[in-house]
Amino acid sequence: MKHHLSTRLVWALTLFALVIAFERPEAQAPQAPAPQAPAQKGPAQKGPAPVASSLTYDMAKQIMDAAEAEARQSKWNVVIVVTDAAGMPVMLRRLDGTGARAYDIAMRKASTVVATKLATSAYGEQLKAGTVQEVPNGITFAGGVPIMRGGEFIGAIGTSGVRASEDEQISNAGASAVSK
Repeated sequence: MKHHLSTRLVWALTLFALVIAFERPEAQAPQAPAPQAPAQKGPAQKGPAPVASSLTYDMAKQIMDAAEAEARQSKWNVVIVVTDAAGMPVMLRRLDGTGARAYDIAMRKASTVVATKLATSAYGEQLKAGTVQEVPNGITFAGGVPIMRGGEFIGAIGTSGVRASEDEQISNAGASAVSK
């Protein structure tokens, strides 16, 4: 019994020593704020405005609102999903009267876009031509669109619930809301 207890004590002390030995003191020190360039006043600013490198919640809301407006204008009941560049959903809307299966299809459309950086319609064409590899559970028909900003891929929008071309029309309306 004593031997078993002393073995546990030795392991615990060894583990404690390793934690202390590999602890980085700089990780505990407070970081000084990064220096910022002085703000320019008035219209004298030169060069292009900075471009967001990732999809923000506010951008996702703009995208979603534009896509929903397009759907409502045509009286289409759909599910719309906006994801970030990693495929994590940022926003979802399921309009009244939309079937439950539309959620899964909209998510798969967005996931296909994230995996390929292509609209699902373009992915389907390229897959048929043999110029891209197959994405597991990928969607090969229209409705998923990349969200680009300043030439950079920042997310995806997938829509499902009506004809594929109509889904894509809705997704394009959303994606174009932030594509500056």
